[in-house]
Amino acid sequence: MYILIDHRIPDKAKRELAKYGQLLELGKNNITYEAISSHPDIFCCQTPDKIILAPNTPIAILDKFEDLKIDYIFGKNAVGLLYPHTSHYNAVVTHKFVIHNTKNTDESIIENSYGKEIISVKQAYTRCNLIALQKNYFITSDKGIFKQLQSNHDFTVIYSNPDQIILPGMKHGFLGGCCGIYQNYLFVTGKLKFLAEEKAIRFFLDALDMQIIELYDGPLFDGGSIIFIAQ
Repeated sequence: MYILIDHRIPDKAKRELAKYGQLLELGKNNITYEAISSHPDIFCCQTPDKIILAPNTPIAILDKFEDLKIDYIFGKNAVGLLYPHTSHYNAVVTHKFVIHNTKNTDESIIENSYGKEIISVKQAYTRCNLIALQKNYFITSDKGIFKQLQSNHDFTVIYSNPDQIILPGMKHGFLGGCCGIYQNYLFVTGKLKFLAEEKAIRFFLDALDMQIIELYDGPLFDGGSIIFIAQ
């Protein structure tokens, strides 16, 4: 198991994650703005059967993928310094759906999602804000995504206010960026007790028979998602 993370997540969280697999740390770079420059979900879109990387993904990560024989394909758009060129790969892709602002979605994501329903939302930082759980269950920290999925599709969705989430250099982060899913585990970089919706989230996950693994004792830290790569 390999786990792609931002090198800036708390050390305690790294030590806990290292129990589950080899960490691949995305380091500091000047490709995009500082707050998200080492976020995995800015450079990588993970679908149920593919990993799609931006063509200008930092060379250190590309070298590790090659050395470890991790399969991937390149997308068509480079990540840029500013929005919208920072959002091409920040889509949520499940077995049935592609959820993203399709004005910004890299073509390779659509091309490799044949047969899936495309759901376009206004929030282009979709993966930062949306966690796809089992079946049609979702948690989001974006009110627009919440309203759209709840009203237009047969989804069960809960909203969590992101104001208490840490993202250095920004007013706050987003819930999706604090999380990763592997099998029936939701990994969270921080303690849910810092969220007003803690009880609702725990109830939601318990109903799905999913377990929560909190990786360190502090407030939730947005590291641009935790991406688990099973080999």
